[in-house]
Amino acid sequence: MHHLVVQAPDIPTPTLKALAKLTHASRIERIGEQAFRLRDAERHDQVAPFCAREQIDHAYVPQDRRLTDFALAVMDMDSTLITIECIDEIAELQGIKAEVESITAAAMCGEIDYAESLRQRVRLLAGMPQSALESVYQERLRLSLGTERMLAEFRKHNIRTLLVSGGFSFFTERLKARLGLDASCANEPEIRNGTLTGRVVGTIIDGEGKARELRRLRAALGIDRSQIIGIGDGANDLAFLAEAGVSVGFHAKPTVRTAVMHCIDYVGLDGVIHLFV
Repeated sequence: MHHLVVQAPDIPTPTLKALAKLTHASRIERIGEQAFRLRDAERHDQVAPFCAREQIDHAYVPQDRRLTDFALAVMDMDSTLITIECIDEIAELQGIKAEVESITAAAMCGEIDYAESLRQRVRLLAGMPQSALESVYQERLRLSLGTERMLAEFRKHNIRTLLVSGGFSFFTERLKARLGLDASCANEPEIRNGTLTGRVVGTIIDGEGKARELRRLRAALGIDRSQIIGIGDGANDLAFLAEAGVSVGFHAKPTVRTAVMHCIDYVGLDGVIHLFV
C-alpha cells in the first residue's frame, strides 16, 4: 500500500477532500506546515492533472519508507541546492550572460554534450579576475528555500551528504564548509596570476563524473543503491539519479521529470523530507 503526499504553499481543505475522495484515502494527516499525507491512497490517473491544475506537488510513497532507511543523500548544486547557475552569474559580470546562459540551458536540457558546453562557457570567461567568483558567492548566491531544514533532517538521521556539480569547486567547497556537508566534487577552473585562463584543470566533472563520485562514496560507506537519495534538475544529473534508490527532481527539466521517481516544483527542498514520513 501507498500513501499520497501532497505539498503546496497553500492547499484549501476542499481541495484536500477532493483528492481524498478521488483516491479513496482512509485519512488526511498534516505532516508539515505545507504538507499532507493521504493514507492508503489508491492510484488514479486523474491525480497528476488535478495536482498540476492546483499547483500541488504530489508523490505516492510506500507506507513503510522512512529516512532511517537511508545513509547517503547526493545533491546537485546549481539550480538545486542554490537558486542560481554560478557560471551564468559570473558571465553577467562580463556582460555576456545571455550567450553563456543559452549554452547552459541547452546542456541542462540534454541538447548538447555537457563537457563541451562547459569548455565553451569557460572559454568565454577567459580574462576575468578571480575576484568575480567571490563577488558571485557573496552577492548573488542564495540557498534554495528549505535547504537548511532538509540538511538538518539528514544530519539528525545520520545521512551523509555529497554535493556534486558540473560547476566550479570554488563554490562547492565554500558550501561544503558553510553547510557541514560531508563531501563534494566539481570542476577546477585554471587561474593564473589571479585571472581565469578559460581552461579547466584535470578531468571534467560531467554527468558520468557525478555518478562516479557517488559510486566511490557508496563503496567507501559500504552501502547499496537502495540507501541513497538523489536530488537534481538537469540532464547532467541523470546518471547519478539513476544510481539512487529514491530520485527527486527539483524544478526539473523535462528530460529529468520523466526519469525520476518524484518531482518537487512548488515547495522548497525541505519538501524532500515529507517523502519519508
